[in-house]
Amino acid sequence: MASRIEQYALVGDTQTAALIGDDGAIDWMCVPRFDSGACFAALLGDDGNGSWRIAPAAGWSSGARATRRQYRDGTLVLETEWDTPEGTVRLTDFMPIRDRSVDLVRIVEGVSGAVPMRVDLAVRFDHGAVVPWVRRREDALHMIAGPDALRITSAVPLIGEDMRHRAWFTVRAGERVPFVLTWYPSHHDTPPPRCNTSVALAKTTGAWQAWSARSVHRQHDHVPEPWCDLVQRSLVTLKALTFAPTGGIVAAPTTSLPEWPGGVRNWDYRFCWLRDATFTLYALMNAGYSTEAVAFRDWLLRAVAGDPARLQIMYGPAGERRLEERELPWLAGYEQSVPVRVGNAASEQFQLDVYGEVVDSLHQMRRLGIDGDADAWAVELALLDFLEGAWREPDEGIWEVRGGRRDFTHSKVMAWVAFDRAVHAVDDFGLEGPVDRWRACRDEVHREVCEHGYDAGRNTFTQSYGSAALDASALMIPLVGFLPCTDLRVVGTVEAIGRELMIDGLVARYDSVGGTDVVDGLPPGEGAFLPCSFWYVDALGMIGRTDEARAMFDRLTGLANDVGLLSEEYDPVAGRQLGNFPQAFTHVSLVNAGANLSPAPSPARHRAHEEDDDARSGVR
Repeated sequence: MASRIEQYALVGDTQTAALIGDDGAIDWMCVPRFDSGACFAALLGDDGNGSWRIAPAAGWSSGARATRRQYRDGTLVLETEWDTPEGTVRLTDFMPIRDRSVDLVRIVEGVSGAVPMRVDLAVRFDHGAVVPWVRRREDALHMIAGPDALRITSAVPLIGEDMRHRAWFTVRAGERVPFVLTWYPSHHDTPPPRCNTSVALAKTTGAWQAWSARSVHRQHDHVPEPWCDLVQRSLVTLKALTFAPTGGIVAAPTTSLPEWPGGVRNWDYRFCWLRDATFTLYALMNAGYSTEAVAFRDWLLRAVAGDPARLQIMYGPAGERRLEERELPWLAGYEQSVPVRVGNAASEQFQLDVYGEVVDSLHQMRRLGIDGDADAWAVELALLDFLEGAWREPDEGIWEVRGGRRDFTHSKVMAWVAFDRAVHAVDDFGLEGPVDRWRACRDEVHREVCEHGYDAGRNTFTQSYGSAALDASALMIPLVGFLPCTDLRVVGTVEAIGRELMIDGLVARYDSVGGTDVVDGLPPGEGAFLPCSFWYVDALGMIGRTDEARAMFDRLTGLANDVGLLSEEYDPVAGRQLGNFPQAFTHVSLVNAGANLSPAPSPARHRAHEEDDDARSGVR
């Protein structure tokens, strides 16, 4: 049985990742990429779908949890410790930053006493469906099926039984027992083994710590002291979710972790969303990671190249477009949440807001002093030319609803953002384009949103034109500069969301229970949405309710698990995390909210052009 979502930690090599429970089990790992088939898929089924557990023999059958665990400071090196009647043992898990092969290293170290240990290994390729052919060669196990091969190297003999391998050994104080898993294409020669795991551990630790040392958020004038470590942990998590060969950042390393246990809102998040672009670039740039920001910008330009009418909301880690969705019926689902899906049909939706996100992200790169790509403005011109004729069309909206297109307010606001940033590109940076047409479009969109997306009787912006429903995406209105934070309509919207979309002090995206399931197109029920809750922190700070913003930020950061990780959603009643894990959008939102609460200049106010009155045309 899989652990609770918050009981997992992450290790990775910036091309793929593994989830490791506090019981010592690796229940999820895709190789060689984030979006590849899983060789350990117990997370979405049971250990017969692939798992690798190393833990003390005492308490094994009851799934004894670790006494404590932590990451080495500034790294993705995980240390898990158990105190047992026989002594204390430490398990160190890490993935060396990839060079020639995909490796996962597990080192069992005796801290005190003599602790009996147990190993249980079941490899299942293709998301838990394929039992490999196993052979022993040169003191290693080789597991092969189709295109995939794994090698398990250890001095501890692994004994085959019932389509799995087991081992028992005792580790004494000062002893180290390493295990190394290596993936390679089955048609290639076996890569050379890592002969010294201690050297690999030192190099991996050093590489991560050197990367973390570049962060300006380790200085308390950028992020208030109580939150520095958690903000930096979020940045390390974002780096871990980066697909290093291209610069793309996946939304999460998992698929089909449910937004509600037993429900059907189970999606594949192992792809890169355009919607996250501006938030991600701000998080990286304001932390001092310009190299990663440029790599992400370049990924963005490559991904969106082509016909603007065919712009997708998401792409594969290398910019792949075909993300066909299918179901995996052999997996029972996390806590019986089915179907289990791979691929994502939302990639075929029309979502107007992504045009605004792409144009805004490229504009903000210019404002933050990043040298422009020679092709970037040409890409923007093509997108804007299409948007001039398309912004009036209904779409599926930010939440990728499957109940039909509507005139979603947030989508129109982001169309306004695209035209607004285009105007500023000409006025502020001397780029060439039909600025008079763009000004006219910007003003027309602004008037239409204020007329049709605003409920004057309740003093709030609504989910879509003519709808009474609220939507947390309206919190973006001051954050992108559509209206200033002092506007009474903004204040009214923030207050309405605080009244009507709160679940025990956390923000829901919209009411998925009280009748809006027709818009959603899915059965009702989901947790509070953590990125929206961080947006609410930003909005509270912008309208001057700073003490409330800080209190809510404290509440949200307190929901992180023991190693600082957060998923997409949270169930405040059951007190547990929900949805794919760890979620890049949540961690990006945490980083930006922390920076917005700092004494340094606010990234939110910078993005909103609050220093520039012209950016808020039509404001009253």
